[in-house]
Amino acid sequence: MKLIENGKRLDGRGLDELRPIRIEVGIISEADGSAYVEWGGNKILCGVYGPRECIPRHEANPYSAIIRVRYMMAPFASYEEHGRMGPTRRSIELSKVIRNVFENLIVKERFPNTQIDIYLDVLQAEGGTRTASITAAAAALINAGIPMRDVVAGIAVGKADGHIIVDLGKEEDNFGESDMPLAISRKDKKLYLIQMDGLLTKEEIKEALEKAEKAVESIHAKQLEALERYYKEEKREFKW
Repeated sequence: MKLIENGKRLDGRGLDELRPIRIEVGIISEADGSAYVEWGGNKILCGVYGPRECIPRHEANPYSAIIRVRYMMAPFASYEEHGRMGPTRRSIELSKVIRNVFENLIVKERFPNTQIDIYLDVLQAEGGTRTASITAAAAALINAGIPMRDVVAGIAVGKADGHIIVDLGKEEDNFGESDMPLAISRKDKKLYLIQMDGLLTKEEIKEALEKAEKAVESIHAKQLEALERYYKEEKREFKW
């Protein structure tokens, strides 16, 4: 399947161009923090609850909060998920992957004997749901006022038809030569997630990381805009 022709991808984007991204925060009144992300054809809702009492109590950590993440894809999210109910191997794996990101970011030691729950529901999927979910969760955690060592956003880079591309769509994810989801922090540019399907040379990995670092800046800007918009409307103080 030909994915790139005359320097353009199937959806008309250039090699380094992101799909349209929209982020809103504070949309679930019952949650301590929440965010909604539309990223291309992805639609993801995130609710954050806590810090709150750890249940069951015997799982509580007297030195830090416990981070729990539940990533779920709705049965109507995509053709592949049609008719599926409950957790799948993929949803369990991605819940763990995303939890690992935020266990290293949240200042857990401030909240001993508590739990922080992050719920992610994929309402519509079009490739890159894990990176979009990480972006949504980070915005929701800030909205909840939970301190983190840095702000993180997700971005996927990969290879299709011999070219390094940014923000893979569904067809590029399925039929491309390589896919590398990343989570990159805003201030320190640290990698909090790196996975890869397929093969890349050392030079291609370097090029992919450089492109990812540049692309993620615009995603961090979208997070900031959403948070500033919310706090301006609510007339609350916000510090990035």
